[in-house]
Amino acid sequence: MTDSLVLSIDGMGGDDAPDIVVEGVDIAAKRSTDTRYLIHGDAARIEALLARYPSAKAATRVAPAEKAIGMEVKASQALRQGKGSSLWNAIEAVEKGEANAVVSAGNTGAFMAISLFRFRAMEGVHRPALTTRWPSIKGGYTVILDVGANVEADNEQLVEFAIMGEAFARAVSNIARPSVGLLNVGSEEQKGHEEIRAAAALIRQADFDMDFRGFVEGDDIAKGTVDVVVTDGFTGNIALKTGEGTARLVAHYLRDALTGSLLGRLGALIAYPALRRLRRRMDPGTFNGAVFLGLNGLAVKSHGSADGHGFAAAIDVATLLARSHYREEIASNLARLAAAEAAGAKVGEAG
Repeated sequence: MTDSLVLSIDGMGGDDAPDIVVEGVDIAAKRSTDTRYLIHGDAARIEALLARYPSAKAATRVAPAEKAIGMEVKASQALRQGKGSSLWNAIEAVEKGEANAVVSAGNTGAFMAISLFRFRAMEGVHRPALTTRWPSIKGGYTVILDVGANVEADNEQLVEFAIMGEAFARAVSNIARPSVGLLNVGSEEQKGHEEIRAAAALIRQADFDMDFRGFVEGDDIAKGTVDVVVTDGFTGNIALKTGEGTARLVAHYLRDALTGSLLGRLGALIAYPALRRLRRRMDPGTFNGAVFLGLNGLAVKSHGSADGHGFAAAIDVATLLARSHYREEIASNLARLAAAEAAGAKVGEAG
């Protein structure tokens, strides 16, 4: 591995690649002057764009890739035919030690499948989890996982998600001891299905240094009741998409109210500074950057529709994680989980 931080970038992934990719690298390069970038993709197009962005050009090396994986390609097809693509090569560069992390706005299924194939899961992780953040009333962000990598999760996997989410929150949000909750239909101990109650019991009996708060409900995500909300990928994805849809609905109603009349437009003019802050706060690009946690390699997924600023936010997440000790923290708590499970098995056998 090189001494300085190197990020491997899929230059052809996303709706508006490579344009927003190079723009995002330029924004990130201005914020983190000691980071270098390896962009994979159509060399001629990327070099032409770099000529317009001097900060990105000074920090970037282009690695030609003969093809790109489209958004419509299935994960299984990407595994069979993806070799030599910008996404495959970007992931491979991390596997070979040429870079510290990979960032892509491309096909989520393909990204997950190739990352899992090349990096493999960490010891003690049954399945990696897709992790993201959601803005909270308290002014920070709530970490949510899983948001789509695993449709189902048993009690052991939910505990693994809690371990990984806590380490992620500490690295990205700079919280010394993040609070953790399991998403449930109620906060009472008797609520929920058997797997989630078993997960809560396992967290309590394991020797974790974790601020576990028990069960939380859907509205606690935006409230910021806990720093990390843990659930299965089916529920998490629905919660995330519902939240995004609600945010768009509120923005639509607000726009209509402020442009539907002369008085409304006058009010909008007066309130413009506050509205601009609101728009910036609700912009998904400001908290862009989902992570496949639980792999032997750092993979960060940007929204496919991200603009340059959104892609730069995903790069920021990769930078923070690459400079943290989150994987060591995950491994340490996974070992404690294995010990707790072994102790529980012995008690069961003795009984």
